[in-house]
Amino acid sequence: MIVFDLECQLAGHRFEGWFGSSEDFARQQEIGLLACPECGSSEVLKAPMAPNLGRKGNQIAAVPLPPSSNENGSGGNVTSGHVPSGNVTSGILPAEAVQMMTALAKMQEQALKQSRWVGDRFVDQSRAMHYGEQEVESIHGQATLAEARELLDEGIELAPLPFPIVPPGKSN
Repeated sequence: MIVFDLECQLAGHRFEGWFGSSEDFARQQEIGLLACPECGSSEVLKAPMAPNLGRKGNQIAAVPLPPSSNENGSGGNVTSGHVPSGNVTSGILPAEAVQMMTALAKMQEQALKQSRWVGDRFVDQSRAMHYGEQEVESIHGQATLAEARELLDEGIELAPLPFPIVPPGKSN
């Protein structure tokens, strides 16, 4: 299969067409099978398009982001311990973005130094502090998105961590 960007010569409408080969496109064009989906004109030509080239073998692939927690998932860090030091990216982002992410990681690291890890007890501990059942302190741990929404609905302040952390005692 080959995909061509096509353009209606009558009104300039652009659209995509899938063909078995370049010859298949030429044959369909020749016998009048091509038509603009917006205005119906049969004056359709290939539009200029950027080539879709594969990455060279010596280039770095983009690193996928870690999956975010879902409604029923194991949860994400809500306020948490270890922030990766050193390079935040492998040169894929613009320098300004790397600077911003590095500054954000340092801010998170400083905030976590003044906070206590409570792990999966985050939701219960947050409620206990909010309702005066225990002394208020800065904590971090894990909660699902649904749990975090419930806390917010109850008026309990919390914030997701911008970067994932490794819970204490879980790193190699």
